[in-house]
Amino acid sequence: MLSLALASLALRASCGSWAPVNQTFTNRLGLMLLLSDGSVMVQEYGGRNWFRLSPDAQGSYVHGTWTTMASMHDTRDAFSSVVLRDGRVFVAGGEYGSGASSAELYNPLKNTWTYTRDLGVSFTDSMAKILPDGSVLVAPNGLTQTCIYHPDSNRWTTNSGILARQNEASWVKLPDQSILTVDPGSLVSERYIPSLGRWISDATVPTNLWIDLPGYGGGEIGPALLLPNGKAFFLGGTSHTALYIPSGSTNPGTWMAGPDIWHGLSAADAPAAMMVNGKILCAVADPPYVQSGQAVFPSPTSFVEYDPDANSFSPVSGPPGDATGPPQASTMLDLPDGTVLLSDTSDQLYIYDPQDGPRSAAIPTISSVGWSDAGSLHLAGTRFNGISEGAAFGDDAQMDSNYPLARFADDDGNLQYGRTYNWSDTGVLTGDKIVSTDAAIDWALLRGAGPYSLSVVANGASSLPVSFNPPIWLDYSYPGPFRVGTYSFPYNSLSEALDNVSTGGAIAIKPGGAPETLTITKPVKLFAVGGPVTIGR
Repeated sequence: MLSLALASLALRASCGSWAPVNQTFTNRLGLMLLLSDGSVMVQEYGGRNWFRLSPDAQGSYVHGTWTTMASMHDTRDAFSSVVLRDGRVFVAGGEYGSGASSAELYNPLKNTWTYTRDLGVSFTDSMAKILPDGSVLVAPNGLTQTCIYHPDSNRWTTNSGILARQNEASWVKLPDQSILTVDPGSLVSERYIPSLGRWISDATVPTNLWIDLPGYGGGEIGPALLLPNGKAFFLGGTSHTALYIPSGSTNPGTWMAGPDIWHGLSAADAPAAMMVNGKILCAVADPPYVQSGQAVFPSPTSFVEYDPDANSFSPVSGPPGDATGPPQASTMLDLPDGTVLLSDTSDQLYIYDPQDGPRSAAIPTISSVGWSDAGSLHLAGTRFNGISEGAAFGDDAQMDSNYPLARFADDDGNLQYGRTYNWSDTGVLTGDKIVSTDAAIDWALLRGAGPYSLSVVANGASSLPVSFNPPIWLDYSYPGPFRVGTYSFPYNSLSEALDNVSTGGAIAIKPGGAPETLTITKPVKLFAVGGPVTIGR
């Protein structure tokens, strides 16, 4: 075993900085997921309870606000999790707890959990990935098949053809939306091809990434992430790593050995996160071993950064006075402000700031903004999905965040996130492909005449802000003499609103109605906000 002196060396070689998150409760905290409104849902470790961390008006999560969310039906630890295209959250199974054979959906609009239709299989030690059509690919425990959950119809289907069970495995999504895995305890890799609906064999891995734990019931591997150069990077449960160059087709890709982890440490059952600067923050420790028939995961945790340009590791500091447990107890999450959130199943979260700005390939661009018929903004542009899926762990936890967030600034420069949904793409490294999302906004933010500022954020990288105009507001019941068409001082007739709306603009109508009949002579959008609206006789 390495001595504590080695871990101390890591503490003295820091590039970034750590800060504790302000919090006022004493629960042990576990998995963290980024909701599409920019808030973070944090699970009470192994339990049913969830808490929400919302950023402050400057976008900081260090000084964010905590609230209590609805509780799940089942207790869960080490389970599958995916944020869906409509903003709901899917969870399934659990290596520990009462929910090994169940799956649930969280609806953030209603703050409710509901069971999915029962499939009758166990999901312990299972990976999960969202597919291009919005469905979720899940690997049941111990079976050489995978299952697909279809959120729109609340149904399950199964597919076969995978060569090996995927217990303890790590999956990584590639730019062609295929999903790559290294089969447990082997040098065999395979990929799931969404367009074919099946798994195919891929190339042989040149170095052993799985550490064998005899008598324990299996081995361990580390997390896997997509790099800015388009290669997939697998960290080993051994001290080894491997790089995979995708073919971009159903032909096998190319594997090559990567650098060994710093000082022979291991990433077995450990988290990692791609930062906005393109480097990978990794939690590592001495390799696990078996003692008296039980697996031992050594502590303390050390932290290293992998630089894909230099293809090498370097040590960084850990949170002061913390992270004394093994990496197996930790998870990470990419935050919208470009930092990384760390949970080590204690009652304290920490944030790592890499101190570097985003790579140009990670920065979204907004090409168009307009109001949809549903009264949300419709945004289109490029790089809305980020370079990678964000943070990774493997079978025990998934915390993908490769989806667009919409961040608004009010008249005073205060930041607030809208709720994005209906993402057109769930891929990674989408480059110059035009993608889109809808973004619902808190109307109270748009009280003035505008224009207002909007940015799109993907895995912590923010676009340049663009300006947009709020809708013209109409309230038939508004009695005030001062009418300028804003949220606070709306017009009270449609004719007046039409006279002042620009071509292609939008009119938002508050509940009510009036016997008003007129001809609309220019293209505008009309939508009701807060209740039914009657126009005409």
